Amino acid sequence: MSPNGQTRGGKIIASNNLYTAIIALAFCVVLATAAFVAYKCYFQYGTIFRVPEHSLPRSASLKIP
Repeated sequence: MSPNGQTRGGKIIASNNLYTAIIALAFCVVLATAAFVAYKCYFQYGTIFRVPEHSLPRSASLKIP
């Protein structure tokens, strides 16, 4: 055995927890964005994973005073 300790295996430890927190925050933001888009698509079009059969005409979506 080497006096330097174990060279392989074992648990990898993050050297700085700040980077772990940033990655966790970015993951949560992406997850929340995907959930929001799915929510809006479901309640606006009635579906999430397929193309809606009937959509509004372009002029109907514009509100001109």
